[in-house]
Amino acid sequence: MMKRRRRKDSVTGAATMGGGTAGLPGRGGSAADSHGRASRPCHIRKSRPGQRPGLRGQKDLMETRVLTATDPLRDEAAVREAAQAIAAGKLVVFPTETVYGIAAAATSADAVAALSALKNRPPDKPFTLHLGSSAEAARYAGPLSALAQRLVSKAWPGPLTLVVPDRRPRRGEPAGLVEDAIYCRGTVGLRCPAHAVGRAILRAAGVPVVGSSANLGGRDAPRRADEALASLAGKVPLVIDSGPTQYARASTVVRIREDETYEVLREEAVTARRLARLARTRILFVCTGNICRSPMAAGIAARTLADRFGCDPAMLPGHGIDVQSAGTGAAAGFPASDHAILAMQERGIDIALHQSRPITVDAILAADYIWVMTRGHLEAVRQMAPEAAGRIALLDPAGEDVADPIGGDLEAYRACARRLEKAVAARLTETPL
Repeated sequence: MMKRRRRKDSVTGAATMGGGTAGLPGRGGSAADSHGRASRPCHIRKSRPGQRPGLRGQKDLMETRVLTATDPLRDEAAVREAAQAIAAGKLVVFPTETVYGIAAAATSADAVAALSALKNRPPDKPFTLHLGSSAEAARYAGPLSALAQRLVSKAWPGPLTLVVPDRRPRRGEPAGLVEDAIYCRGTVGLRCPAHAVGRAILRAAGVPVVGSSANLGGRDAPRRADEALASLAGKVPLVIDSGPTQYARASTVVRIREDETYEVLREEAVTARRLARLARTRILFVCTGNICRSPMAAGIAARTLADRFGCDPAMLPGHGIDVQSAGTGAAAGFPASDHAILAMQERGIDIALHQSRPITVDAILAADYIWVMTRGHLEAVRQMAPEAAGRIALLDPAGEDVADPIGGDLEAYRACARRLEKAVAARLTETPL
């Protein structure tokens, strides 16, 4: 028996920025730990044809190289090599935050066929497109529904695969895709992984990428590169090792229907309970102390929407809507001011149980619409969460501040309530809910 040879070469790496993938509409990618790991050389291990234990006698094996990459900037060389290999039509094992995946260029019929053969994939089971940026979703699916947009906005990059209706204006665009392996029964599966190295590879590839978990039939999806190598050494030319994945389980897969309902096809990294929260439309009103303007605005909005749905305001979450308020300078646990409560009671709105709360980054990121009272609030909230800037606006569509009635008499609060009613009505009329 020939003695197996191993050779290690030291390769200097730096990496870019990215995330990986490993999934179809049902198989999620995995992300290795890309935070806080010490820099070390990339180690290359090679598996030579006919010399892998357990596979003696097979002559179709190739050499498999393993590159270590845990940071997209520091390990740029490994990221670049993986991206170039994908663009050249080769299969590459790469990391995501869920499980390791196999990437293939979605524009290469040979690469897609090789991936299908490796996974023993039936023709009617398409692969998921893995995106380097959430902004790419509409390119492959056409205009996203409001529900899909909410999930993309809140859950991507992350361990959620979306199967959405194919709404492209013209079939065959973007040109060059191996469509039969991607689109099926009027739907397409999309994923934007959160793993930095994996997403960097996707971005650097310069071609659309499909992926599947890096395992063969009957084996668990790999949480580490060595687990992927156990199945795929000699079958793929390159493996990117980023260490153990964050979730150590597959992505959750959700199908979004044309009627704006959804079905959980596979519950994994994102629980059904969390998904239900993500799927809701969240409206957040913001003032300073969260005891006057924003609780009044939230009460008015809740009553308006409840009338629209024919329900009590307390039942709005059952209709997929949450209305909340917070303050940029609020302390927690204080009731609404007496005049605010009275001004709302005169309109049949009860905010007596309101308790103030300070605004948080999490609350901002979870909201779909953030309506603030003044330009000062606008700037403060944008500074807290710049990535949510597109969802933050003055409550008054005319761009005017809503003055604080604090310290005023009941008539000042009544005037503020009238102003809020007009602004809230305008916002809810123009907002798809």
